[in-house]
Amino acid sequence: MAREFQTFEDFNNYMRNKAVEDEEFRARLLADPRAVIEEELDLSIPDGLDIQVHEDTATTSHFVIPPSAKLAEEDMRAVAGGNWCSPV
Repeated sequence: MAREFQTFEDFNNYMRNKAVEDEEFRARLLADPRAVIEEELDLSIPDGLDIQVHEDTATTSHFVIPPSAKLAEEDMRAVAGGNWCSPV
């Protein structure tokens, strides 16, 4: 069954929680995020969208900020090929 999310934050929380709870999922997500996300959410991610997953360690922490406000939502959708968090 395909999952749908209301916001990108909902998607992030789902993936983060699953990666914390399931070590095998976490390893697969780190190794091949595109394939894992496509499989998990039953969707196709456009080729032009780069997916990167980073794992915090005891000495490295990642802080992700949203795109610049100059990048309009319509432009983001064009790059992402539409709402990629919903099934195709």
